[in-house]
Amino acid sequence: MQRVVTNRNCVYQTAYHVVWCPKYRIDVLTGPVAEEMRAMLDSICAERDWPMISKEIQPDHIHLFLSIPPAIAVADAVKVLKGVTARLLFQRFPALKERLWDGHLWSPSYYVGTAGNVSAETIRRYIERSEHVTKRR
Repeated sequence: MQRVVTNRNCVYQTAYHVVWCPKYRIDVLTGPVAEEMRAMLDSICAERDWPMISKEIQPDHIHLFLSIPPAIAVADAVKVLKGVTARLLFQRFPALKERLWDGHLWSPSYYVGTAGNVSAETIRRYIERSEHVTKRR
């Protein structure tokens, strides 16, 4: 269960499943590269106060399950995660550029899905019940 977070503007409870892949889905996320990637993701999320629920690094893709404040667009958060990690991995492992010949580490696309603590049906019933109460007044 994802915790409720409070900041000065809002109270939120978000959970996003984000997946992205290296360019051409080449198996580059192994050994020391994978370990460095794990540490980088932990650091990036901690610095920005984006609670990480879970992460899994496979040789050809990454799964993250994290909470991002509603004031930050998910696309912007993914851009930060992919951009910072690409820059740092290329600095620390120059041989990666040889395996990824066009100079890009990540594929330009990604997947994002949302998860919550209540079902869509529960929310629908709540909203419909609220509408009926409002209409009666």
